[in-house]
Amino acid sequence: MRDLAILACGECKRRNYTTTRNKKTTTERLEKVKFCPSCRKRTTHKETK
Repeated sequence: MRDLAILACGECKRRNYTTTRNKKTTTERLEKVKFCPSCRKRTTHKETK
């Protein structure tokens, strides 16, 4: 079953992206490097609740 994951910027804490993940195979929180429009640079985005 795919679950919706909201990604927030590590620096400004704004929620910029949504993605899906498989809950059974990926038990830990997602962490990706993506572009943050408010910071105007690439930062790490972590999954939030």
